[in-house]
Amino acid sequence: MSQVIGLLGTCLVLGVLARRSGKFPEGSAGPFNTFVLYVALPALVLRVMHRLEFVPSLLVAAVVPWLYYLAAGPFFRWLGPRLGLGKESVAALVLTGGLGNTAFVGLPMAEALLGSEGLAVAVVADQLGSFLVLSTLATLAAARASAEVELPLSALARKVATFPPFVALVVSLLLRPVGYPVWVESVLERLGALLTPLALFSVGLQLRLSGMRARLPALSLGLFYKLVLVPGVVTLGLLALPGLSPVVVQATVLQAAMAPMVSAAILAAEHRLDPELAVLMVGVGIPLSFVTAPLMLWLVR
Repeated sequence: MSQVIGLLGTCLVLGVLARRSGKFPEGSAGPFNTFVLYVALPALVLRVMHRLEFVPSLLVAAVVPWLYYLAAGPFFRWLGPRLGLGKESVAALVLTGGLGNTAFVGLPMAEALLGSEGLAVAVVADQLGSFLVLSTLATLAAARASAEVELPLSALARKVATFPPFVALVVSLLLRPVGYPVWVESVLERLGALLTPLALFSVGLQLRLSGMRARLPALSLGLFYKLVLVPGVVTLGLLALPGLSPVVVQATVLQAAMAPMVSAAILAAEHRLDPELAVLMVGVGIPLSFVTAPLMLWLVR
């Protein structure tokens, strides 16, 4: 777990230092964002989804991320305008507040705090929950929010169908009966491993804490939803369901308590949906989640 925290912190700080060095001109984050979404994330999806084993008893872990993403839309669209937020800012909150960092923080934290049984549940929540939402609903929402005019359904569907992570998802599922050659597995592993460091470096490159005071109302709303409201409601809901094993409840709550997803912030930035707010959600939310997520887990133990 300490290695994960060290990697995340180091990449984020390096991005901040790179921006302040003056060696990276304004807009330098764009190529990093493109590489993350068009190369690293598809490689990760191709590798992980291809070998994922799903157990029906873990269905609840897969469904929960879909539910709190779907709830994020009405929540932020209702409260956002009351804080004076525009369409782009609301969309950035929906993406980052509605998607959790269930892979790069959630999986190591689940393994450290809940062991191998908890990790198995956390993987399902990540792959069949967060990753699928990112590749489908979140991509659709980003394309719609960034369009200058209302796009027809066929155009939106085409944007989702041609989004590389979604294409990778379809290909990985079609190829499940066929094993990858060793060299393909190795290439996908190495490309996928670049996702976390490059994404967080890009977030650090765009992070401007000097302007955080003006963004505090929006940031507080987004982080309250993701770090407090979502895991709180998920906890109450799961405890009310009969027959769930303790490890399923604990791992699902832990994943629901994760900070905003880095890839969601990159998706928002790529579509010019208030990148400043999106990267603040990640840059502030990840350190906070190291405290709030274990606390939420303690409440259900």
